[in-house]
Amino acid sequence: MSDIQKRILIVDDDDEIRDLLEFDVSHSGYFVDTARDGLEGLNKALNNSYDLVLLDVMMPKMNGFDVAKNIRQAKLNIPILMLTAKGTIDDKTEGFESGVDDYLVKPFDIQEVLLRIRVLLRRNQVVEETNSLSNEVLKAGDIELFPESLECVIVNKRTKLTPTEFEILYSLMQHFNHPVTLATLLDEVWGYDSSEDVRMLRVHVGGLRNKIEADVKNPKYLHTVTNVGYKLTPFSQE
Repeated sequence: MSDIQKRILIVDDDDEIRDLLEFDVSHSGYFVDTARDGLEGLNKALNNSYDLVLLDVMMPKMNGFDVAKNIRQAKLNIPILMLTAKGTIDDKTEGFESGVDDYLVKPFDIQEVLLRIRVLLRRNQVVEETNSLSNEVLKAGDIELFPESLECVIVNKRTKLTPTEFEILYSLMQHFNHPVTLATLLDEVWGYDSSEDVRMLRVHVGGLRNKIEADVKNPKYLHTVTNVGYKLTPFSQE
């Protein structure tokens, strides 16, 4: 990772949690800024330069889902780590569909938060370095990936992906026509293999499938391999 100090924005209306995160994150070597509600957090995210956002869900003035949506609508590819007491699969799905990259449920272990921060920053830097070196289009069959814009084109249909969806599709493209285990995807996309995060991976894959498949119940490209993981077929199976 670059020696330049990374800037992290913490958005949480709970004073105790925000102060705890600010203390631990700053003492881990990051520059930390904070916001006490969703609207303040969004304004700071849009008008300053940050490397990552830690984002609560239930906040006054604007909830975390809407903050994330507005950040993505502004074409900011900054990683977003959502920290929340709302831990149902529906809540996680809504978060990921809003453009969130990772999700931790309160109460959380601060060491887990710091691990997720390191993973997201490392992954985002790899994407940035790839973009700075080349505007190369990644292609497999019908599928084209554009790293600079995080877009996917399939048979002339262009779709904007979240950073996590992009990384999942990129990983599957490296192994196209071969099953990829859940453990491999977790390792290649997040940098670690944790069985606890399998449901998170499945939610991201569901979001990706909704974007690239005309009929998600009869996918032509992104297939589930029972008891294994997923397989990408780069050519439509008519």
